[in-house]
Amino acid sequence: MNIILLSGGSGKRLWPLSNNVRSKQFLKLFRKQDGGYESMVQRVYRQIMAVDEKTEVTIATSHSQSSSIRNQLGDKVSICVEPCRRDTFPAMALATAFLADERHVSRDECVIVCPVDPYVEDTYFQALKQLEQLVEEGNANLVLMGIEPSYPADKYGYIIPAEKASVSKVLEFKEKPNVEKAKEYLQQGALWNAGVFAFKLGYLLDKAHELIDFTDYRDLFGKFETVKKISFDYAVVENEPSIEVLRYIGGWRDVGTWNMMAEVMTDQTLGEVILDETCVNTNVVNELNIPLLCMGTKDLIIAASGDGILVADKERSGYMKPYVDKIETDIRFAEKSWGTYTVLDAQPGSQTVKISLHAGSRLSYHAHQFRDEVWTVVKGRGCTVIDDMEQEVRPGDTVSIAAGCVHTLIADTEMDVIETQIGEEISSTDKRVFERQAKKV
Repeated sequence: MNIILLSGGSGKRLWPLSNNVRSKQFLKLFRKQDGGYESMVQRVYRQIMAVDEKTEVTIATSHSQSSSIRNQLGDKVSICVEPCRRDTFPAMALATAFLADERHVSRDECVIVCPVDPYVEDTYFQALKQLEQLVEEGNANLVLMGIEPSYPADKYGYIIPAEKASVSKVLEFKEKPNVEKAKEYLQQGALWNAGVFAFKLGYLLDKAHELIDFTDYRDLFGKFETVKKISFDYAVVENEPSIEVLRYIGGWRDVGTWNMMAEVMTDQTLGEVILDETCVNTNVVNELNIPLLCMGTKDLIIAASGDGILVADKERSGYMKPYVDKIETDIRFAEKSWGTYTVLDAQPGSQTVKISLHAGSRLSYHAHQFRDEVWTVVKGRGCTVIDDMEQEVRPGDTVSIAAGCVHTLIADTEMDVIETQIGEEISSTDKRVFERQAKKV
């Protein structure tokens, strides 16, 4: 079975922990059996593998999120990078072309597309195996998963089945209704549209060629920004007469807001947090290296990171996006394929950053035109390379890098390095990457 996980999102609904490169699916808020924490994408991948360890997983995502995926999942998954955001149909067309042309998946193989960020029970992924069976039976061109509603929601689209059986033909689709209309849909046996689609690879590949002029994956990648923005529902689903829906009865939550996230978080508090005995229904996540004390708080979400601090009533937290849109700050934390990057201090003319590298990883071989840098090693051992000159480094060593010098850092063990950037212009765009690698690599 091939699963395509759609990983998008601007990261503003779970501010200040999430941002444009660190969306909600990468936040490590769920406790594992070993006492550590995992993110939503790690949880979903683990659940998929628990059902069928032979499943091939491809994540369709933006370039800005690919580093976070590599950081959290390593090389366990394939990544299909979208050059820009063009909605779900172009994303799925690119991903299926990637499977066909780069991964050499057969046209007759089943492909299942689903979001990367639902909070679900393992039975959800067992239901994906049922979708695969239905696709192989070939009674419909497209098979969807519909969620048995637990209440008349006004924030989901609805699938109206022909009957209330576990598998049914689809009569029609309904946009997000008001609550009263949703109650009517539920009486008809309607299901929430979870955005889960199953089909044979060849089916969607043919649809992609029918609606987009391209020859193969690389051609589509090159012209991706010219492709019309349109959802898969509008482009394909609503025009397909042969559709079945599988009714899923089990735990399913769309944790798109802090209020919803609080309902599924394993712990009431994360980080250095103290709640006094009068706090009621309060969830706190503190990523700062300072204590956070709450007294007498009721029905609150409190989240603190280097990007900002949120104090919100739980119900109001779902309406924060327009206010977060007004906040203009540079991203202060990002996950990279090699580790993490945390801004400790920023002011005119200088910036101080903590770089944490995984053992065996390295930075790109690069140079900056407008700033000097000073690296101070505080943990671990490794090697710096500056203009082809290699030097072993260990805790306490300091390395100066002048503007224009090509440099990299290679970690033999896990490393923490404090980087001080000095210059009149300090920008993430001031970086030129070189293909040539150090001799040690």
